[in-house]
Amino acid sequence: MDNTSQINSKALRNCITKTDVPDYPEPYRGKVRDVYELGDKKLGIVASDRISAFDHIMKQAIPYKGQILNSLAAFAFDKVDELVATHVIDVPHPNVTIAKKCDPIPIEVVIRACLTGHAARVYKSGKRTLCGVVLPDGMAENQKFGEPILTPATKAEEGHDEDISEKEILEQGIVDENIWQEVREKAFKVFERGQQIANKQGLILVDTKYEFGLYNGEVTLIDEVHTADSSRYFYRDGYEERLKKGEPQKQLSKEFLREWLMDHDFQGKKGETLPDLPDEFRIKVYNRYTELYEKLTGKSFKPTPIDMEKFNGELKKILDRY
Repeated sequence: MDNTSQINSKALRNCITKTDVPDYPEPYRGKVRDVYELGDKKLGIVASDRISAFDHIMKQAIPYKGQILNSLAAFAFDKVDELVATHVIDVPHPNVTIAKKCDPIPIEVVIRACLTGHAARVYKSGKRTLCGVVLPDGMAENQKFGEPILTPATKAEEGHDEDISEKEILEQGIVDENIWQEVREKAFKVFERGQQIANKQGLILVDTKYEFGLYNGEVTLIDEVHTADSSRYFYRDGYEERLKKGEPQKQLSKEFLREWLMDHDFQGKKGETLPDLPDEFRIKVYNRYTELYEKLTGKSFKPTPIDMEKFNGELKKILDRY
């Protein structure tokens, strides 16, 4: 089925950009998710259709992006739950995850298998150290490292996340050393599982970010896992040939949104104007997200239509159950 046929003007108009559930306090609004407190130990996490790049939320949302993101994260969490405790309690709706309320560890755990994206930009600038990791000379963009590397970042409330080394994390006392060792060990195991799943489906998991928290003192994987918002994938077929020729890799990630924005003179810098996303481009983004979901899960994506006039009431009924 042509995915484009699932997107019409009504779907483009009925994107979930903001939720306000009756009788519930104002949620915490992240770049993508609205998070509702459900007592002391649980959260109701609503994946909206908002999309961000360069630490800015786009003015237009992507139809059904929240459903794809939430459903793919649920799939990925399920695939790693014997490797690490996860925050997932239930997924009662394609846009909703009921989760354990954890104390977040304020570090983004970024694992990279290839010299791509931010790492490639740092490398091109002439630097050979990234987050305390020494990078070898003579690497080509998108080339695989000998083994995956960990390049953490501080999690900024506003603005850009900042690179940080593991040594700095421990020296500054941001994370207890024993907890950090467990986080890094589990992150590499989860990444390896993600690589295995991607490889079976003809993809390469290039890089990803993980977030962890503590739940009753236990290191717990939170936020999302191996989605197009948090991860970058290349097509395995033709990867080596494109690398040898110095050609761009065929990929499934948000990088194409960043590239589109750069082509429209926006990189999130002061004085730049955030461009509007045309409807045609919003549909292209939807198709990219759908393709990744279908590639990784082996299932076709069937969107659940949303009526924004009724959605907050539906959310209340769901959250009331927990």
